[in-house]
Amino acid sequence: MHCPLCGASGAEFFHRDGQREYLRCVDCQLVYVPPRYFLDLESERAEYSLHENDPADEGYRGFLSRLATPLMERLPGNARGLDFGCGPGPALVAMLREAGHDVSRYDPFFFPDRTPLSRRYDFITATEVVEHLHRPGEELERLWAMLRPGGWLGIMTKLVIDANAFAGWHYKNDLTHVSFFSRDTWTWWGECRDARPVFVGNDVILLRRER
Repeated sequence: MHCPLCGASGAEFFHRDGQREYLRCVDCQLVYVPPRYFLDLESERAEYSLHENDPADEGYRGFLSRLATPLMERLPGNARGLDFGCGPGPALVAMLREAGHDVSRYDPFFFPDRTPLSRRYDFITATEVVEHLHRPGEELERLWAMLRPGGWLGIMTKLVIDANAFAGWHYKNDLTHVSFFSRDTWTWWGECRDARPVFVGNDVILLRRER
């Protein structure tokens, strides 16, 4: 079993519940679900279709502002960005466009045109996305390569605290959630790219690509 983030072969048992087993990488500290527990694509799509991501929903906009506000404080005017994994209702795209930024969208289920993945950006956002990734190492490396020097990667995902908290954590009960990051994981990932993560609150991570 190789870690889906860093590729290391060393993994330790972390938790088991009535549905799945969870392992933790001894190198990058990612907690992950073995592939035998992955849902098929149609089951994943059905689950994501239940998400209510209405761009007009003020409550949802408030939720997304936890990432949008600190990110926009760091962006120049009229920056070019991508919302990766935007879901069926790309509310964050609307918010960033309203602020004057040029934002593209991509989602493998709902906006599958891959043209935006061939461009370079001043910023890329992924809100409530990385926990769904079967191959987070591959996907995050692709996003990082799409950033221009000085560009920002903005992530929103709940963070692992410890094994005791994980045992009662509602976040792991969503069967589409298969990759669980901690502050240590993001610090490791950033250090590998000469980027120090900025943690905002409990679930927002910002990383700047220097070169």
